[in-house]
Amino acid sequence: MTEIGLDVLEDTLSFYIRSLNMAVSRDLDQSLEGLDVARGTGKITTLLLVDRHPGIRPSVIAQMILKDRSAMGRLLEQMEEHGLLTREVSSDDNRAQALYITGKGRELADRIRPIITRQSRDFFSDITDEEHAMLIRVLGRTYRRVVGLEPNDEA
Repeated sequence: MTEIGLDVLEDTLSFYIRSLNMAVSRDLDQSLEGLDVARGTGKITTLLLVDRHPGIRPSVIAQMILKDRSAMGRLLEQMEEHGLLTREVSSDDNRAQALYITGKGRELADRIRPIITRQSRDFFSDITDEEHAMLIRVLGRTYRRVVGLEPNDEA
């Protein structure tokens, strides 16, 4: 393939992150083919968060996966239809919903954890363990700031 310069994009993290997001998402979908969490964004994170945090509110998950209320509602509806989770009225606030994993959802969560871990390491097999750890630290810190888990130093 002929060398094609990327102009200012050569030094733009957002270009690489967007491009790699599309590629890694396609690869992950192939690894999860046929499972209820393949294709679409937010299902894996939602499933794993509900499994780890019984009673978690949809608004918390929406914040973590950067979805608006209506998109989160559609996602939860789809996951309920697939028998992966249930919604109940929150015991501490009857205006809020609490999410709970079903037996089928727990089995799926247990099944996909090793697939996700293996796919991530396989996809990024060209980076060293040290580079991997450094990228996780840097991207994790930025992610936590974006979703509001860490203060924004600009304020």
